[in-house]
Amino acid sequence: MKTVFRQSVPGRTGVVPSLPEKRASGMLPKELLRQNAPKLPEMSELDVVRHFTGLSRLNYCVDGNFYPLGSCTMKYNPKFMEHVASLPGFTQLHPLHARLPQGETLAQGALEAMYMTEQLLCEVTGMGAFTLNPMAGAQGELTGALLVAAYHKAKGNKKTKVVCPDSAHGTNPASAALAGFEVVNIASKDGIVDPAALAEVLDDSVAALMMTCPNTLGLFEKKLPEIVTLLRSVDALLYYDGANFNAIMWRMRVGDVGFDVVHLNLHKTMGTPHGGGGPGAGPVGVSERLIPFLPSPRVRKNDDGTYALHDDYPDSIGNVAPFQGNFCVTLKALGYMLRLGKEGLARASDYAVLNANYMRKLLEGHLDIPFNRICMHEFVASAANLAPYHVRALDLAKALLDKGYHAPTIYFPLIVKESLMFEPTETESKETLDRFCNDLIAIIDLAEKDPAPIIAAPVTLPVRRLDETKAAKEMVLTDEP
Repeated sequence: MKTVFRQSVPGRTGVVPSLPEKRASGMLPKELLRQNAPKLPEMSELDVVRHFTGLSRLNYCVDGNFYPLGSCTMKYNPKFMEHVASLPGFTQLHPLHARLPQGETLAQGALEAMYMTEQLLCEVTGMGAFTLNPMAGAQGELTGALLVAAYHKAKGNKKTKVVCPDSAHGTNPASAALAGFEVVNIASKDGIVDPAALAEVLDDSVAALMMTCPNTLGLFEKKLPEIVTLLRSVDALLYYDGANFNAIMWRMRVGDVGFDVVHLNLHKTMGTPHGGGGPGAGPVGVSERLIPFLPSPRVRKNDDGTYALHDDYPDSIGNVAPFQGNFCVTLKALGYMLRLGKEGLARASDYAVLNANYMRKLLEGHLDIPFNRICMHEFVASAANLAPYHVRALDLAKALLDKGYHAPTIYFPLIVKESLMFEPTETESKETLDRFCNDLIAIIDLAEKDPAPIIAAPVTLPVRRLDETKAAKEMVLTDEP
């Protein structure tokens, strides 16, 4: 598709604006005035509409297609939440209103919504308090690691290490390292954290264990009681990576089983939009002993029933994001929780687990499934059984693009060779899952009979297989031939 600049025709216009009442020459200093007309594309309204409509059709989105994307959880975002976030009382509120003299009176609705969101997140997770500051899951992870560091510093503990299992999310080691910790990796046993492996590295220098539960294999961590006891023996904290919390909403409250810090990816858990660079939200909850260290300011409910931002937290790690994070994203999460309620959130988790196990049973016998037992919201398969045909996980993913699907996550987690991670989410129908699995099985059958077309895929898209390293380093940002 040509850029708008290449479609430009001299003299063609869509809208002719009227001249301003006051000329800019009388309003701005002469040195700031433009000497020449801006080089904007000259197009009709129809040209513009067709151009941007065409661009929108190139966008692969969850509203139009299925994402079997393990770990990253691209699930449908209910449209009523967009309505909630677009209410004029929220969208027309300036982010600094609550900080201006008497401004809190103008922001009571927003402050109450933030307070309510924090209270509901505490109820769902079993944590003592929450912050809505972090603007993404990764920033939530870093915030959690900084809270761990602040807790140990306040106690005078000489803690230098954070333990990360090989079944945890890949960003956990980076977050721990950014917070100043040395990362210690431990191997899983039968797909879950091995208490014996943890005990081998556990000493007074360990600050925390970062766990994903269910983990990236889609398996529930059944040894939690033993793990918590081990950590408590050296005053180490237990961190919950909440990326997979959508599998256990109202089926397990992580605070009740011993977790001290939790970050939630609202796009995975509460149906808010996934990032793509933004917006995002990664609120962080803590147990009672970490509350003093939460980012500030925090919303408090006054004795008279009004709400206000307070900064009187001397041990706080400070502000980790401007304007209390991505406010409109947390509004959507609030709407989601209020709409579904306790029973609805539990049912969403049940459907997520049911869908994943249904897909696992459909695909067993066609792909290797290293841990082929009841999983949670996702499962990991392997294309290693196609190695005799020189077909890899990448080839299956590319062939699925030709079928009109987004590819599943491939080559993660690293502990499964030729891995493909599937997560159907709770919002997809049985018909969609049947259609996807049948198409994938047809691709696998063809790979075993005639692998050449699969290795050559995709053939129906604007581009074929790119040198991805070169594409990243030498991006072509124009349609010039």
